[in-house]
Amino acid sequence: MASIRELKKEIDNQIFGVISDCMLFMSRHPDHDENELNAIVQEAYQLRNNLIYRIYHFDNKEDARAVKNHFKEIKSDLSHGVDQLCMKLSSLSSKKKKK
Repeated sequence: MASIRELKKEIDNQIFGVISDCMLFMSRHPDHDENELNAIVQEAYQLRNNLIYRIYHFDNKEDARAVKNHFKEIKSDLSHGVDQLCMKLSSLSSKKKKK
């Protein structure tokens, strides 16, 4: 199992990557609705905070198999959540611009 420190770095890198993509999109397309982008950024922060919380709060710390499954689930939720955020961001680029 990778260390908790490495997992937290991976979470931060992926989440902040999505947030920086949102900021880049906002700066390159100022005519799009900022509220939709802000909602994606807020959702990214909530995902990050939820995952970091789950790293430290789990049951069965003595059972190695349960611990391993817990961290696998966190990694899976991270990749799924980042994919969802990226799909939302890409769907914004295909929407019509506000007038």
